Amino acid sequence: MTRALTRKGEATRARIVAGAAAEIRERGVDEVRLEDVMAHTSTSKGQLFHYFPGGKEDLLLAVAQHEADQVLIDQEPMLSNLTSWPAWLAWRDRLIERYLAQGVKCPLNGLLGQTGRRAPGAQAIVTGLMWRWQAAITEGIRHMQSTGDIGPDVDADRASAALLAGIQGGVLLLLSTGKIDHLEAALDLTIDSLRASRTPPLHR
Repeated sequence: MTRALTRKGEATRARIVAGAAAEIRERGVDEVRLEDVMAHTSTSKGQLFHYFPGGKEDLLLAVAQHEADQVLIDQEPMLSNLTSWPAWLAWRDRLIERYLAQGVKCPLNGLLGQTGRRAPGAQAIVTGLMWRWQAAITEGIRHMQSTGDIGPDVDADRASAALLAGIQGGVLLLLSTGKIDHLEAALDLTIDSLRASRTPPLHR
C-alpha cells in the first residue's frame, strides 16, 4: 500500500521529478545517473530512495508521467476551450508551435523506450494520456455540435480518435524526418472536414 505524502513530501517528490526531467531533456535518458539527479535537485540518496524505492526504474516512470502530463498542459488553455472555430485554430497553432519547438527529440518517447519493455506502468501512462487527450477533443466536437458548427451526424468519438491518430502519425513523421508538414496536414484536413459537416444556417 502506497503511503500518502505530506504536502512537503509531495513538493519534494515533484522537485526531484522535475529535476530528473530537466536532466534527461538536456543529456538524454541513457546518460543520466541517479547521482546527477541528486546533484541537480540537492537531494540525498536516502531522500531519493524514500520517494522512489525502485531506484531509477521508479524515477523514470514518474518522469514519464510528468512528461505525459506536460503534453496536455502545453496545449492549454486551448484544448479545454474548443468552443468556436477561432478556438480550434488557436489550438491547432499551439500544437504546431509545441512540436516545432520540440523538434526531433521526444522526451516521452525516449523514456518509454527505456521503461516500456520492463515496467507495466509505462503502457498505462501512454494509454492514460491518449484517453485524456481524446476525451478533450471529443468534448470540443460535441460542444460544436450543440451550436450547429459541426453536423449532428458526426460520430464525436470516432472523429476525435481519427484526429488524435493523425496527430500521432504527424508527430512520428516529424521525429523521423524533421518535417512538420504531415502534422499540419493531419490537423488542417481533419478540422476542414469537421467544418464542412456543419448544418447550413437556413436548415438549422
